Amino acid sequence: MNLFEIVKYGVSCREAAERYGVEVNHYGMALCPFHNDRHPSLYVADDHYYCFACGEHGDVIDFVGRLFQLSPYDAARKLMADFHLSPDKPPSAAALHAKRIRTEAQQLMENERLCFSVLSDYARVLRNWKVRYAPQSPDKPVHARFVEACHELDEAEYYLDILTSGDSHERAEVIQQQVADGKLDRLRQRLEKTHKEEIEDGYDTAGVA
Repeated sequence: MNLFEIVKYGVSCREAAERYGVEVNHYGMALCPFHNDRHPSLYVADDHYYCFACGEHGDVIDFVGRLFQLSPYDAARKLMADFHLSPDKPPSAAALHAKRIRTEAQQLMENERLCFSVLSDYARVLRNWKVRYAPQSPDKPVHARFVEACHELDEAEYYLDILTSGDSHERAEVIQQQVADGKLDRLRQRLEKTHKEEIEDGYDTAGVA
């Protein structure tokens, strides 16, 4: 097993991020250290990271290399030293199998957390739009954001109810539906863009309950 394999199996992205000062919340989200991030847009899983705002992504070695401006080799060596990994004692096949099983279970949980976080954010924005863009008179044109709020809010809240109180099968179906074809990624990017636009306009929906 080479240096890179030992590091990838021995250290998760989340472990590395937290060790190097990146605070990851309950949903696996953090402020991205690679751009001026005002709302958590970095998703940190065990085996990868991805920023929905700036697009930075990769594995634990990429993360440390980008964070400290190191080559992949030097980033791997830093991780080996900081996490006390030994090239003379690589993980056994049984340990690797157990870690893979844990990683798969953790990935499912992290997907659920991310899905809940994004849908909660979307529902909060839609509630705000339903009030903020409501027609003031019958002869005024209806704003597209008001229409979207009327069409999408009930569905978003329905999915949130399932993620909160549904059984494992129901939650898995919602997660699969939201993650499929990058749907959740696109929604997260759109919300990030919306928050930036609201800030520029002097109104931040991220702070609206």
